[in-house]
Amino acid sequence: MIPFLAAAAVSWIVTRWVVKAGKFLRIIDDPAQHKHPKVVHDKPVPRGGGIPIFAALLTVLLFTPPGKQIWGIIIGAAILAVVGFLDDRFKEKISPYLRLGVNILAALAVIGAGIGIAYITNPLGGVVDLSWPRWCIGSHCVWILSDVFALVWLVAMQNIVGWSSGVDGQLPGFVVIAAITIAILGWRFNADFGQWPVITLAAVVAGAYTGFLPWNWYPQKIMPGYGGKSLAGFLLGVLAIMSGAKVGAMLLVLGIPFIDAALVVIKRLREGRSPVWGGNEHLHHYLLKRGWGKRRIALFYWIVAAVMATAALQLNSGWKYFTMATVALVVGGVVLWLQGFLTFSKRPGPDSG
Repeated sequence: MIPFLAAAAVSWIVTRWVVKAGKFLRIIDDPAQHKHPKVVHDKPVPRGGGIPIFAALLTVLLFTPPGKQIWGIIIGAAILAVVGFLDDRFKEKISPYLRLGVNILAALAVIGAGIGIAYITNPLGGVVDLSWPRWCIGSHCVWILSDVFALVWLVAMQNIVGWSSGVDGQLPGFVVIAAITIAILGWRFNADFGQWPVITLAAVVAGAYTGFLPWNWYPQKIMPGYGGKSLAGFLLGVLAIMSGAKVGAMLLVLGIPFIDAALVVIKRLREGRSPVWGGNEHLHHYLLKRGWGKRRIALFYWIVAAVMATAALQLNSGWKYFTMATVALVVGGVVLWLQGFLTFSKRPGPDSG
């Protein structure tokens, strides 16, 4: 609880300062000037969520010996926080492809510090060993499959989680739930001292976004920005790896963001568009068009995440994958129905016949 409360306090205080210093930092996002299909706010609001989240993350140094892995996480987070501030400062003018490169660089900082996935659970039974093949130079070895899997996982998490941050309070709520889930899973094996850094980091991440949440709740006084949302995916992805490859549990808790992202990527590729360019075809956009309020959408994401977190804590690996498949079918069907309904329910044009 102490790491959680310390991170929450730092996040709350620094967020309050960023809100007040928004004009000075020149990170105000004015929808009258920032024309983009994904924009749903109607009043000028500062970005800059990466600043308080990174500041809160540094509290982990008070509770965990700062070894190589912790420094790797902090370096990766610092890269995202700095680029996030610049992106907020210049009104999202940084190319999405450059931001993707930044995602990769942050992931490599963690992988270079020795954080990787040695195995994953096979849904058909047993485990899949990712520790071979290895490429060794002297005493240092690179686990090729493990590092490639970790790289893809961390880059995917930064984007998938970030895409579900469109309305007030949406992102920090389910991030807190996901981080607490990892902390509880780690606590079950607290006799293993290797789990204590994971539990501590999970508590700090949960606290960081808890302190940020009151300022992001409707009506939001600050937005996560590129830094805040990329850090969310980055830190949750790292936690899933460090906790003993709890990738399945994270996939379950973040079921809606993952399914939403998969459908959006497929839709954009089918239409001949690049998946990295933003648009207004995410689930929260469709729900807004259906008349849902922003608070209702945020609570919907939180409730589903909480239900899935309960399942992740209770089910074995086989049932987790079965539950994920069921959620994918249900949520995917709902999103496809919303796409079709909103398309066919539009009034015909005057010369459409």
